[in-house]
Amino acid sequence: MEQRSWARMWAALGGEPALLERVRLHPRDPATVLPARLPVRELARSTVAVCALAAAEAAALRSGGGVPAVRVDDGAVATAFTSERHLRIDGRPAGTFAPLSRFWRTDGGWLRTHANYPHHRARLLSVLGLSDGGDGNGGEEALVEAVAAELAGRRAEDVEEAVYAAGGLAVAVRTPRRWAAHPQGAAVARLPLVGRERLDETPPLPLPPTGPRVLDLTRVIAGPVAGRTLALLGADVLRIDSPNLPESVDAHADTGFGKRSALLDLASRSGRRTFEELLSAAHVVITGYRPGALDRFGLSARELAVRRPGLVVAELNAWGGAGNGPWGDRRGFDSLVQAASGIAVIEAGEDGRPGALPAQALDHGTGHLLAAAVLRSLVERHRDGGTRRVRLTLARTAHWLVHESAAPEGSEGPEGRGGPWEPYDPADWLTETDGPLGRLRHAVPPVSYEGGPEGWSRPPGRPGGDEPVWR
Repeated sequence: MEQRSWARMWAALGGEPALLERVRLHPRDPATVLPARLPVRELARSTVAVCALAAAEAAALRSGGGVPAVRVDDGAVATAFTSERHLRIDGRPAGTFAPLSRFWRTDGGWLRTHANYPHHRARLLSVLGLSDGGDGNGGEEALVEAVAAELAGRRAEDVEEAVYAAGGLAVAVRTPRRWAAHPQGAAVARLPLVGRERLDETPPLPLPPTGPRVLDLTRVIAGPVAGRTLALLGADVLRIDSPNLPESVDAHADTGFGKRSALLDLASRSGRRTFEELLSAAHVVITGYRPGALDRFGLSARELAVRRPGLVVAELNAWGGAGNGPWGDRRGFDSLVQAASGIAVIEAGEDGRPGALPAQALDHGTGHLLAAAVLRSLVERHRDGGTRRVRLTLARTAHWLVHESAAPEGSEGPEGRGGPWEPYDPADWLTETDGPLGRLRHAVPPVSYEGGPEGWSRPPGRPGGDEPVWR
């Protein structure tokens, strides 16, 4: 079986090459599975393959047996990578992008904004000198027209810097060549796909017998997908959110499977005390806020290592992290990284309007890769010890997609190149679950290995609805 589409990812995780023989691919009609100019299907199946293989490796270590076979089905992968689009809550589709989150024509180029959260929307409008008169009806439509008119006379790069300075989110759409020449694009290209670091000489520690305890301090898609995946694989995942930040119930319904969710104000003495109690028994901490945002609470990787030796710290960022280029510590989202890195130009329509991938593949792919990195770190800690730090970056995943991934050559289908291929219907990979948020239609997990779990142990609850304690 062709392995090149995921072998380099497995190597980036430090995995043993011989284990790649345990992966079995079930391809589907490529015309219907995440079709795009870029090899999105390969990105998606590769990240799921290495995640499932890392899970199988950990399961074998616990059982003392051989590494079970891993199955990667293009149908399950494609449906999971578009899970937010398939989600229904009591029959209602989940909310997606807000009206001011879109591409805009500017003077000489295009701009991509992200204004799903009220504070980001307010900061964008403030920079443009516009008042927020949107009411969801005619007023919202008039506001969109006003923003379009204002941006039409401005340079995209000027707006990019002004909005960032105000605490908002906007990036100029760039070609791959312009991004490669940008200091941030060059910095991202120098990063490893998976940053792996041993922080101390803590002696080896056994794998938690019933799954690791994971503190999930992430938001939006990539980090929550990692937590959702670890929960599927037996981890006790406790998501921690601030009571002062808004969260989308719809997003939580999509990525909250298997987890519990609690609110903690880390700026308060009681919140910090509770967090330290949780940390004292945790095996993994995942962070996904803007780089450096949690440092004031003593949550940098090195500070965590001092207080909890043997911990696995997994860090997720958009642009590279502090010290890696001029944008390293900026906020960012999948859609913005697609715009800046050249993906939106590659996927542009015939009219020249910037395009997008058929899924938020940078988020979902990085989320599965992050879960794989956590599992591999737990295995390495068992064998060699050490507090472990892993770092992943949406922009680095984008670089992999644009420059390092290629559609496999040779035979993929049961009768060679061109099929015949089995058809893909997302309905085959959807199920329904009742829970506190209602009746959910949702994607089934794409991560699968022989003898492994087939579904999550619990549906998502209400955001912040659980007590901040371990099971």
